[in-house]
Amino acid sequence: MPLVLHFAVDLSSSGHYVHLGPIQIAVANLIAIALMIAVFLLAVLLPFPRGKR
Repeated sequence: MPLVLHFAVDLSSSGHYVHLGPIQIAVANLIAIALMIAVFLLAVLLPFPRGKR
């Protein structure tokens, strides 16, 4: 029985890119970077849970 994988994104087509002057970045990478920055900012800004004193 062949293994068939179905993806939500068509992986056989070329990717979409954002051009910012000399910088060219794939949209998927840009989204990943934005999510990592958001998680980092949340980790820095949210207070740590404190024990009962």
